[in-house]
Amino acid sequence: MSANKSEPSGLGAKAMLPFRLLRTVIRFVRQRGGVRTVSRKVLGIYQRRGLTGIKQGLLALRAMVGNPSRLDRNNYSEWVRLYDTLSEKNRAALEARIPGLSKPLISVLMPVYNPQLAWLEAAIESVRAQIYPYWELCIADDASTDDAVRALLRRYQETDERIKVVFRGANGHISAASNSALELAQGEWVCLFDHDDLLTEHALFWIAHAITEHPDAGLVYSDEDKIDENGKRSEPHFKPDWNHTLFLSYNMISHLGAYRTEMVRAVGGFRSGFEGAQDYDLALRCVETLRPEQILHLPRVLYHWRVHRNSTAMAGDSKPYALIAGERALNEHFMRAGVEASAKLQPRGYYRTQFVLPPNPPLVSLIIPTRNGESLVRQCIRSIREKTDYRNYEIILVDNGSDDPSALRYFDELVETDVVRLIRDDRPFNYSALNNNAVSQARGELIALINNDIEVIAPGWLGEMVSIALQPGVGAVGARLLYPNGQLQHGGVILGLGGVAGHSHKHISREDVGYFFRAVLTQELSAVTAACLVVRKSLYLAVGGLEERALAVAFNDVDFCMRIREAGYRNVYASYAELYHHESVSRGTENSPEKVARFRSEIDYMKTRWAAALAADPAYSPNLTQDFEDFSYAWPPRVSAIPREFASNTQSAK
Repeated sequence: MSANKSEPSGLGAKAMLPFRLLRTVIRFVRQRGGVRTVSRKVLGIYQRRGLTGIKQGLLALRAMVGNPSRLDRNNYSEWVRLYDTLSEKNRAALEARIPGLSKPLISVLMPVYNPQLAWLEAAIESVRAQIYPYWELCIADDASTDDAVRALLRRYQETDERIKVVFRGANGHISAASNSALELAQGEWVCLFDHDDLLTEHALFWIAHAITEHPDAGLVYSDEDKIDENGKRSEPHFKPDWNHTLFLSYNMISHLGAYRTEMVRAVGGFRSGFEGAQDYDLALRCVETLRPEQILHLPRVLYHWRVHRNSTAMAGDSKPYALIAGERALNEHFMRAGVEASAKLQPRGYYRTQFVLPPNPPLVSLIIPTRNGESLVRQCIRSIREKTDYRNYEIILVDNGSDDPSALRYFDELVETDVVRLIRDDRPFNYSALNNNAVSQARGELIALINNDIEVIAPGWLGEMVSIALQPGVGAVGARLLYPNGQLQHGGVILGLGGVAGHSHKHISREDVGYFFRAVLTQELSAVTAACLVVRKSLYLAVGGLEERALAVAFNDVDFCMRIREAGYRNVYASYAELYHHESVSRGTENSPEKVARFRSEIDYMKTRWAAALAADPAYSPNLTQDFEDFSYAWPPRVSAIPREFASNTQSAK
């Protein structure tokens, strides 16, 4: 093999290493927001993990010198090559597991109408190539006018007994065609498949494996990506585990989606009049019959959407009839479920759900701790009073040992005008204890924890949060917080980021929608920040409030949300409740030996108390990084191509 002349080798390569390292460092710093941002990141690593963390970071940076493609953390082609290409060894490991599966027959439903022959043939062959052999392909040709399509289908029907075809006499569109395919199905489960897309060769294996492991399951869905005419894959959608609130914004189940056949038939199959959104409408009706634990997510790319000029994957908003049908499907879902809410199509193609407040909205106690900070408190309270259209609230200002004369005068003025209730609490700063004490004195049915550096932007923020907090099963509700420069400060909390927890999509612009709209959509997350958090008072007290002893300053909101989730409730990021957060204006930096030691002890507590949860956040894919807050890919992912027990069992069998 000839040498690569563009790169020095031997002693020359060693001599160039420092220069290559310098170039890599410069590129690394630029890509991550500049010197100031990287410096904060390095300080955070040191506080969380000490010199060991710094050393590991330097080793990773040096590794990038030998593999510059790693600098592009969203280089999907490289990611696929390393982590999502099935080897012969892995294929054999999967095949060896098939005898131990329950072997459900899986019926793949494929409505067909005038597809390009090459794409149709590739789609059928992707089913025939499945590692898992217990399947049938149920094809309904919706009166294609291309005779070659019919001829191709007849040929496959004659050569493979697992392929069933029905030729409809008249074109009835996709819902009717899908129902015709469903009539052919004899399997216990059905999968939905478009006539020009591709299944991965292990797609049905993982569906069957999930069914075997969870016999009570009713719906299984996987991750998906797109594939172009040259076979290049792109835009992987690494989804969260079941997230009903996010599902109300778009069809996150999509492909590959597998459903119990009897359930699909029981809800009436595919409904005419919902063409373009027929899968979404079906999923909504099926979800209504299932418990959350019966809906399984497989964090693996098992489906490739074909990207070409006429494909759904390229259509975007060019099919408004489909988006309008989705809006109608959502609103009918609310009517069937008895939920007072409405969904409205948004300009970017997703939906916004708004819950209706009760005729007599409950009292909300807004609790604002502060020490001095007159200008911040003045701005916070003035913006609340002038810009909030939800009027049934009380403000409780917690004065934690203020000694600034002007601040004290302002606080007294607030009390004299009956604008706020003032609680003086002079104990050493303990954020958890200050709030817990104030909650015990609050009169509201709901509690809103508010930082003194919050500023209201739009009038509907509190009504939006309260309307969500009042929904059955909802725990803590957090707001979307922006820095004054318009960048996102808080889009919800992701567990495991940086070792404990971090903010979703931090520092992206206000207009940026984030990864598959996750920065702008209301959704369930494991935790939200207490800088602006609404929760029922009864639930706050039931879980014991904020942790006072172990988490006096940091992570108390994350721990609180985790205990709410542990109690069986869903925490929600309310993306349409948008406020400014002048973060850390009133707090010092965490740089004294005492503060560093305290912060390290809080980290240790979180890692001990919540080790399993920090390792696997259900609202965040194991295929996404825990090192950054931008939803870039994980190198490597935290889900292996082949579980360790698969490989060991294969070796022992040999």
